[in-house]
Amino acid sequence: MSGCTAPVYGHRTASGAANCPVCRYRSSYRPSYSYSPPVTYSPPVTSNRGGGGGSSGGARSSGSGRPRRTRGGRSVSYTSVEWRSIEPIARKAEEQAREHPERRDLFLCHAWDDRNGCASELYNLLSSNGATVWFSEKDVGLGKSLIREIDRGLANSRIGIVLVTPALLTSLAGQGIADKELSVLLHTDRVIPVAHGTTFEALRDVSPMLASRSGLDTARSSMQDVAAKVAAAAAALTEDD
Repeated sequence: MSGCTAPVYGHRTASGAANCPVCRYRSSYRPSYSYSPPVTYSPPVTSNRGGGGGSSGGARSSGSGRPRRTRGGRSVSYTSVEWRSIEPIARKAEEQAREHPERRDLFLCHAWDDRNGCASELYNLLSSNGATVWFSEKDVGLGKSLIREIDRGLANSRIGIVLVTPALLTSLAGQGIADKELSVLLHTDRVIPVAHGTTFEALRDVSPMLASRSGLDTARSSMQDVAAKVAAAAAALTEDD
């Protein structure tokens, strides 16, 4: 009998094995070689989230928060840094709106010297965006106790906004009325500081607890934009609502 023809002709096909005088008598034949599919490379998938890892529960892939809107209908978006500060407040606002629908959106804490200036401007801008705001210049009538009315305002507001100005820093250092308002707000975990004409570094020297709650700054956004962002957080309305 002739020898196996595989060394010469190979057995890569069924006909090649059938023509071999040795292998054609075997019931089955398996070629001695094996085939491995080519290895392909897939690049790793990277995240597009913004600085600091973005925020959970509502941040988009860009790192910015899900767009929200004010009751006045304005659409508002936040940077990733702003959203990390605003998101917990917005969630608190949602909880407060469900549990206490009768309360106002915001309590505006400000220095006495700012009442007819930037505090009044911020109040008007918040109101124009549909937010309901407790503001001492509007809510404390003649003959009423300022301290008692402030106490009621704090109890009947969902979120506190602290307008941080040079005048407020002076008031806090002197432990005036604004200092008492701030003490209450800091215990609620529902406070947004807004720096105007000063910095959070300067605030840290007077109130480290408030400065640790990063908020909004009119040096980076206009007062109009800051008011819209605060009003949208208090309203807790998304684009889908």
